[in-house]
Amino acid sequence: TAEELRRCIENQEEVEESLVDEFGMTAFHILFSTAEPSGEVLEVLVDNFPYHILGWKDANGKLAMEYLMNNWTPENKTLLQRALQYWMLDPLVRWVATSLMESMQNKVQATLGEDDKERRSTLFHEAHSAFAKYETVAAASILEMALWKGKIEYGSSNNGVQRQTVDREGCRCVCGSIVVIPQVIQFLGFAGSDPTRHY
Repeated sequence: TAEELRRCIENQEEVEESLVDEFGMTAFHILFSTAEPSGEVLEVLVDNFPYHILGWKDANGKLAMEYLMNNWTPENKTLLQRALQYWMLDPLVRWVATSLMESMQNKVQATLGEDDKERRSTLFHEAHSAFAKYETVAAASILEMALWKGKIEYGSSNNGVQRQTVDREGCRCVCGSIVVIPQVIQFLGFAGSDPTRHY
């Protein structure tokens, strides 16, 4: 039951090194591939696992929610709505990404309202692609702010011997983001684009 699962997670002394099984399946994959996935169990998983796990693919190259969409019932539609809210919409609220919020809400609603299996899958993957792109840009922005802050706190000296007073804009120009961010971006699934165009 959901309560037993919650107690099991709470009593776990240390976090497992891996959040997937031998088939690359997360707890969300396993839940959504069952004949009648439980909404209560989903809430336990949402409360205890980071949202980005929903973006992981298993050994078959499938996202957890693809299993849910293959067994399309009113109950599973409700579960998909909750999962998409947790995965794609809640992070945008936390990031105060109001400009993208409406667009993503429309994509999610279009996916949920589509009865044709193939079209629903297409809409889902379009929403996933849009969110993944924004998530990567947001990560790069956070990294740039961290580098910028570090440069402000450290001063303009590179060796730490002499700390100088520098202006905020000056620190942004010499914080190293133009070098660091392209090297990091390639590991975030955003290859082939120019991340510097966002700054």
